[in-house]
Amino acid sequence: MSTVVQVRGQRVRDVVAIGRPAFWVVSIVPYYTGILLATHRLFPPVHEWPRLIVGAVVMGPLVWLAVLAVNDAYDLPSDRLNPRKAKSPLLDGRITLRTATRLAFAAAVAAVGLSLVVGVVFAFGVLLAVLLGYAYSVPPVRLKTRAGFDVAVNALALGAFGPLAGWAAINPDLSDFPWLMGLQGTLAAAALYLPTTLADLEADRAAGYQTIAVRYGARTTYLIGYGAWIAAAALSVILAATGTIIPRSMLLLEVVMVPVLILAYGKLIGPRQSFKGIVVLASLFLFPCGTFALTYTGVL
Repeated sequence: MSTVVQVRGQRVRDVVAIGRPAFWVVSIVPYYTGILLATHRLFPPVHEWPRLIVGAVVMGPLVWLAVLAVNDAYDLPSDRLNPRKAKSPLLDGRITLRTATRLAFAAAVAAVGLSLVVGVVFAFGVLLAVLLGYAYSVPPVRLKTRAGFDVAVNALALGAFGPLAGWAAINPDLSDFPWLMGLQGTLAAAALYLPTTLADLEADRAAGYQTIAVRYGARTTYLIGYGAWIAAAALSVILAATGTIIPRSMLLLEVVMVPVLILAYGKLIGPRQSFKGIVVLASLFLFPCGTFALTYTGVL
C-alpha cells in the first residue's frame, strides 16, 4: 500500500513540476494588479473572493500546465541539449510524450471551464490565452521559432493579458481599462523575457529553433531588452508626472528608482545570461510596483 502511495505521490509531483509552480506568480501578480486597478482597493470586497480565487487558480496552475506541458512535448529536441532542463520529467521518462499532451489538453479544458465561474469575458480571454499558448508551441504555426513573435506572445500574455484578466474578473466592460498600464507591462515583460532566450541560446541554436536570440544574436537581443526596459521606466515617469494612472505623488520615487532600475538591468542582465539575474531584477522591480499599489489605493 505504501508503495502505491509513493508512486502516486511521485506522479503528482511530476505533474506539478511540468506546471512550474515558480511561474504561477508571474501571471497571478499581473492578475491581482488588474483587480487592484478595477477596484482601487488592496483587497477586493469579500463577496468577490470566491470568484477571484477561482480566477487565480485558472491563471496560475491551470493555464501554466496547459501551455507548458504542450511546450515541453514539442521542445524535446532542444531540451535534451539544455542543461537547465535536465530534471524535466519528460527527459528521464517519468512522464511520456503522450501523457504530457493529454495533461495539456485536460488542463486547457479545465481552465476554460472553470473560468466561466468568473465570467464570460474572462473565460473568452482564457480561451485566447490557451490558444495562443498552443500556437506558440505546436507546428506548423510554432511562434516560438519565429523571431519576434516569440517575444510578442510572452510579453503580451504577461504584460497586458494578466492585468486585463484581473480587470475583467471585476468589470467585464473593458472600455475603461487603463491601456497605458498594459503597454508599460508589455514593455517590462518583454525586457524580462528576452534574457531567457539568451539563457537557452545554445540549445535552441543546436536544435535549429529560430528564436529572436538565435536570429539576431546575443548582443542585439540584449540591447532590444534593455531598450524595452528603459522605455517602460520612462513611461512610468511620464505617467506619474502627468498624474495619469500613477498618482503624481509618486513622481519623486519614480525619478529616484528609474535610474536604479536601468543601472540594475545593465549590471544584472548580460548577453551571457543566467536566470539568477532575471529573478533579482524582477524582485527589485516589485518595490515601485508595491508602492504604486499602496498609493493608488490611498493607503499612502
